[in-house]
Amino acid sequence: MNIILGKIDYNKLDSSVLFLYGNEVASRSLPLKKDELAYLDSKRKDDLSSLVVFNRLPHKIYVQNFDSELPANESLEKLRNAAAKLQLSLVAEKVTKLYVTGEGVIPEEVVAFLEGLHMANYRFDKYKTDKETLLTDVVLEQHIVEQDALDENLRLWCRIDTLRDWVNEPVMYLNAPKFADIIKLEAEHLGNVKCTVMGQKKLESLKMGGLLAVNRGSDDEARFVVLEYKPENRINDKPIALVGKGIMYDTGGLNIKTGNYMVEMKSDMAGAATMASALFAAAENQLPIYLMAFLPMTDNRPGKNAYAPDDILRMYDGTTVEITNTDAEGRLILADAIAYADKQDPELIIDAATLTGAAVRALGTSVIAAMQQDADKPFNLLNIVGNQVYERLASLPFWKEYDELLKSDIADIINCNIHANAGTITAGRFLAHFAHHPYIHLDIAGVAYYSKRERFYGIGASSFGLRLLYAFFQTYEACKK
Repeated sequence: MNIILGKIDYNKLDSSVLFLYGNEVASRSLPLKKDELAYLDSKRKDDLSSLVVFNRLPHKIYVQNFDSELPANESLEKLRNAAAKLQLSLVAEKVTKLYVTGEGVIPEEVVAFLEGLHMANYRFDKYKTDKETLLTDVVLEQHIVEQDALDENLRLWCRIDTLRDWVNEPVMYLNAPKFADIIKLEAEHLGNVKCTVMGQKKLESLKMGGLLAVNRGSDDEARFVVLEYKPENRINDKPIALVGKGIMYDTGGLNIKTGNYMVEMKSDMAGAATMASALFAAAENQLPIYLMAFLPMTDNRPGKNAYAPDDILRMYDGTTVEITNTDAEGRLILADAIAYADKQDPELIIDAATLTGAAVRALGTSVIAAMQQDADKPFNLLNIVGNQVYERLASLPFWKEYDELLKSDIADIINCNIHANAGTITAGRFLAHFAHHPYIHLDIAGVAYYSKRERFYGIGASSFGLRLLYAFFQTYEACKK
């Protein structure tokens, strides 16, 4: 969807117009008759979030009411959701161009509406023969938002689309070697990101026991990708390490998933896709923050010489792990990646992973399960910006007493608590074992992929977490004071 700045001539309209109406002052510039204004006021009194439509055949004037007096985060989220509802109407009417304007609105309100419109307009339809008619062009009245601010957001929104494409792509077209190649090409295209791709032999020489074990059942080789964005004007001397789970497809391994639990498991690499995208977004917009990303990639299959329950793995850092469940594979590849990232002496480690079904059962599909170790200040900032962009965190306890549930009689630790108590927390505690720097764990299992339409995120890959991380990078300097 193209968004450009321009002028709107109500006497020469070639498409419909959307007018954002946040307070009564705005009515002065509405191109409406007295009786239409009276009707609009009555609808506004009934519902401050209503969409009112006036026919100007063959086009329409849409007036989107919203309450500018609400707390900013609530008001902006309502605008995103309102945009998603409008987008469905535009699709039904096969509208491909829309003018957007408003009076008495602030840039943040307009940007939120455009953000919701852009994200709701996304479709993964490359394999469909009959495609929907989608919105292709938006003209925003030029006095509302500065071009530089719009351009920054457009780059972020395009990055969101690419992230969603990656997660939506079936594994038959996007396995670990292919995904690593795509990320390497993306880094080369940007020019300010260094990319290192480690193949099977390198992983064997590094003795990454977790990643190699999970890969044993697959016909495709594993990959470990390391990205580095190190701008000259960086505010942090040591990097923030972003670690993302890259299970390209998860069958459960020998503990194979039953029923329909294997459906949508192409999305089990959303953590790696999110962390690569977060770093690329920062690099594209040249944020002054030093980032590295560590992305272990493989699928989890029951074939060949697949690893099995009762196996004991020796991880990259030397820790031995007794396998109790091969469907708890994500934490194994993440553990090696976290241990490797830890050796780079970062000032903070953040991981993102579609890690546990327990997170979905406990918290639903609108919040990230979050935990932290020795990272109070950045975790508080992440909470603040999460509330601002409405990609929020639910903080879970992370006490060391939970480690009791990971004790093994024959190895250092087990990979999964067989009694399923505190499943989300113990998965995080397993990973914390490998982090010796400030550490934040984000379980995005409930929010990374939606099987039915969810607000402006739509169906399929959501990109939930990317806007959160980008806002965190923008404000990270607060952690340095």
